[in-house]
Amino acid sequence: MEGHASLWRSGGLRALVGVTALGFASYCLTLASLPAYAVAGGAPQSTAGVVTAVFLVVTIAVQLAVPALTVRFGLARVLAAGLIAMGAPSPLYVLGDGLVWLSALAVLRGAGFGVLTVLGATLAARVAPPGRRGESIGIFGLAIAVPNLVAVPAGVALVLSGHVGWLSWLAASPLLGLVLVPALVRAVGPQPAAGPAGAGHGAARAALLPSAVLVVVTMAGGGLVTFLPIERPDGALATAALVLFGGTGAVSRWRAGLLADRIGGRVLLPLAVVAAAVGLVLTAVGLWTAPAWVLVGAAVFGAGFGAVQNLTLLAAFARAGEHGTTSASSVWNAAFDAGTAAGALALGVLAAGIGLTWTYVLVGALLAAAVPLATAATRQVAVRS
Repeated sequence: MEGHASLWRSGGLRALVGVTALGFASYCLTLASLPAYAVAGGAPQSTAGVVTAVFLVVTIAVQLAVPALTVRFGLARVLAAGLIAMGAPSPLYVLGDGLVWLSALAVLRGAGFGVLTVLGATLAARVAPPGRRGESIGIFGLAIAVPNLVAVPAGVALVLSGHVGWLSWLAASPLLGLVLVPALVRAVGPQPAAGPAGAGHGAARAALLPSAVLVVVTMAGGGLVTFLPIERPDGALATAALVLFGGTGAVSRWRAGLLADRIGGRVLLPLAVVAAAVGLVLTAVGLWTAPAWVLVGAAVFGAGFGAVQNLTLLAAFARAGEHGTTSASSVWNAAFDAGTAAGALALGVLAAGIGLTWTYVLVGALLAAAVPLATAATRQVAVRS
């Protein structure tokens, strides 16, 4: 029976996992390390998030254009162009650590990342057998979360130990994904026929509510990965916390999809948001008291963070309908990166005024306030085209 077959046997899913892991390895290597690199080069701490913000602003702009680009140029060409744009500029980080230079590279890489995120999520839904979309998206999430587990702390460690050259070449990894694109495109077959007139806009609107939940959670995540290494520049505590954050996020994002296929997300999504809120407050407590609580908080926050990603994407797809997956993916991914950018930029300004500890407490309270929104995002799944 197809429902009991391992999805890992799917050639299309394996190709998607490879492309995704190579692309996100590049993103994760630089996410937390480039702000630290900029500060080490003389940039004020309050501006450390500018590089991340520029990257994600460009990412969001491209994400919103991906549905139209795919229709115009085809899936294979757009995906290949995205991998090139993300990987080819990465070795140039060794040429300088100024904010202007790092931001210029961020424009190119952010465009490529925008393509990878939207098409990756869309393809994860398209390769899924009936009734197993949550599991497929969970495996896709695992291909994102494992690089997050390894590459975020590794990137920080490389920068803090002065090995920017290694970071730069490793971040060119998306170029290796080009060899997997033909197999992936063959596996998913022809692009689905267009839906009714206005279906794309209807799908985008349907995805807004779960995407709003995602914005709040990724804002908190952006604040954690950007400023924790700066707050604890010795490297040991920040690296350990980011490993735990990535590890629990990897497991929860994967397993949340399996659970959602069985019991739905109506209870799971609000619980995941609560876990994220508790974890961020515990991290703040640790910054104020004992480092052990930073580690506990990062682990709990990671569990909520990973589950929210899977569950909100499932909710967005369910509300958008089969013809609206690319449009829903575009909105969901734009929300993800808008939240991360806000966390990297706005939370830096806030932390400069009240300190990182109280900033994390306030954002934890904001997460708690988003629980009713999470409940509402799972309550209505009817599609309107």
